[in-house]
Amino acid sequence: MSVEIINSINTVGTILASGDASWGKFIGAGIAVLGCFGAGIGQGYAAGKAAEAVGRNPEANGKIRTMLIIGCAIAETGAIYSLVIALILIFVT
Repeated sequence: MSVEIINSINTVGTILASGDASWGKFIGAGIAVLGCFGAGIGQGYAAGKAAEAVGRNPEANGKIRTMLIIGCAIAETGAIYSLVIALILIFVT
């Protein structure tokens, strides 16, 4: 197992030493996709708070649901932008 890790490190070192910077687009894409995690966490938090609000005030169910859907849509746009940036980094040379 340790030989495989050493070979992997040597391979990465060889790629870095070759002067070919095409690997950088994959690192950039990975960093760009981190925005999707933030959107998922935010939407989960918002859904939990909406469920809590409906539990406290069931009569406001319609208004709470509307605001939840609008908020989740706005949060999702950040994730979509992150995905688009990642795809552009990978496929556009």
